[in-house]
Amino acid sequence: MTPADRSTRRQSSSPKRPRFNSVEEYLVSQGPTKEKTLRSVIDLILTQFPELQSKISWNVPAIHRKGKYVAGICAYKNHLTFSPWSPRVIEDFAVRLEKYVVFKNCFQIPVDWEIDRKLLKDLVLARLAELDCEALRNSRSRSRR
Repeated sequence: MTPADRSTRRQSSSPKRPRFNSVEEYLVSQGPTKEKTLRSVIDLILTQFPELQSKISWNVPAIHRKGKYVAGICAYKNHLTFSPWSPRVIEDFAVRLEKYVVFKNCFQIPVDWEIDRKLLKDLVLARLAELDCEALRNSRSRSRR
């Protein structure tokens, strides 16, 4: 096999996904049901936690605090995926996430999800607490030098 053959094999046969420049651009590119659910999740988090901001990262919406990722949400053909960017948070919420398809860093939600406001708020609080602990550990280790 020649190098040209190998490079041809790696190319995907699926159409290229559009690049999004803003969360709004991403949201309006989804169907109305997905857009409504995605927007509701993002709006809930940003309303409950005004110190957080949304942006596009890896071509999907992400919620962050001072550059540290708190949550991400994205749309697929038949579901949405929510990620608190932490395997530990997913593990800590295993019982409350039993009704969802759960992976190491994220879980799937229906495109027409009736938002579990308490679950979302608690996931974000857990992730923020984790980030605060990391920041405290980092500042302590820097002060010892």
